[in-house]
Amino acid sequence: MTRPTQVQVRGPLGPYVKGFCAELAAQGYTPLSASNQVRLMAHVSRWMLSRRLTPGDLTPQRVEQFLKARCCAGYTAWLSERGMAPLLGYLRRLRVVPEPAVPEAHTALDRLLERYGHYLLHERGLVTTSIRQAQDVARRFLAACCDPEKLVLYRLRAADVTGFVLRESRKGYSVGSTKLIVTYVRSLLRYLYLEGHTPTALATAAPPVAGWRLSSLPRALAPEQVAALLHSCDRRTAIGRRNYVILILMVRLGLRAGEVAAIELGDLDWRSGEILIRGKGRQQDRLPLPVDVGEALVAYLRRGRPRIADRHLFLRSRAPHGALLPSGVSAVVIQAGHRAQVPGASAHRLRHTAATQMLRQGASLPEIAQLLRHRSLLTTAIYAKVDRAALRGLAQPWPGPNDQPTGIRCGGPRSSVSCEGLPSTC
Repeated sequence: MTRPTQVQVRGPLGPYVKGFCAELAAQGYTPLSASNQVRLMAHVSRWMLSRRLTPGDLTPQRVEQFLKARCCAGYTAWLSERGMAPLLGYLRRLRVVPEPAVPEAHTALDRLLERYGHYLLHERGLVTTSIRQAQDVARRFLAACCDPEKLVLYRLRAADVTGFVLRESRKGYSVGSTKLIVTYVRSLLRYLYLEGHTPTALATAAPPVAGWRLSSLPRALAPEQVAALLHSCDRRTAIGRRNYVILILMVRLGLRAGEVAAIELGDLDWRSGEILIRGKGRQQDRLPLPVDVGEALVAYLRRGRPRIADRHLFLRSRAPHGALLPSGVSAVVIQAGHRAQVPGASAHRLRHTAATQMLRQGASLPEIAQLLRHRSLLTTAIYAKVDRAALRGLAQPWPGPNDQPTGIRCGGPRSSVSCEGLPSTC
């Protein structure tokens, strides 16, 4: 098998071969994959040499020209800029290849959304994901109500707001997603009013979405289903040890997928037996680290986690090894459900399972709220409906056809209960 360092690279990229090979090895590329990347580097360098280009001339337009030439030459792999991402990323970090130009805000709508995002970040303290979602809703709303080029905002009316919300509600979104759209619309309208773009505050024009809290019942997994999920992870492999830790963290501590993905190596306090959790709204909490979770973490760190500089606890299984995204955490749960034949397994369902298990073991609602890090105890109150044994004791028997009425009726001959012995005021 050819090693990456054995691939001959001639031309302007020759001086950067050793450093590129070292970076590929640090990112977890196998020798074969790294060799293919270096072969791509050699092809780029030959193409640049034939056109007398320097690394500084490798602009996005030049990259597009090379990819077309590579396709015409009969190559069948690495024909897109995504395939060249490892090479271009390395050269750009060395600042020998120019960064791609940031797209400018061409229209009035683009410039407004840019200022709106700056407001959400610095004034409201939203995270990047929420800002992108808010800007997406704002773009759809303004594009539907105004001309993106002129953007005459003072003509916005309450009918435009209600019409947009009604159209969005008919697209099949869930109640929660529709409520989030209304929240983002109100946020935009408040911003427009504060900036003087609209003469009146139209935020109240967004109609509320009908939805009743605590109306549904949390769907938790049965203990045997949880055991099947954990058993489906092959802990003899590195991926299996990683997936096992992810699942047991969510089952024992009720973590969200985003919270699992955000855990870093420095968040594990082995001396005090605690773990730092970064929750919603930049909230940070410390939770106790159960013994079985700690043992699984140690096994993963010693014989599963790639040894790279990234400080995130959970990394992608394929090179380049980087932080596992929340979508990747959710995929781990779904794939485990397929292997264990547990229908409907999801990350949030494991959170419900953790709360339900605590309730069945005698934990109180405030204790469950502390584990799940709910800001309001009303959010946790939904799990009171899960304790059917306790609710059965509160339920009254349904009266049968021969049961006598329990109420007391007075003041007439039709009364079925005598008033004898009752106060005279009866």
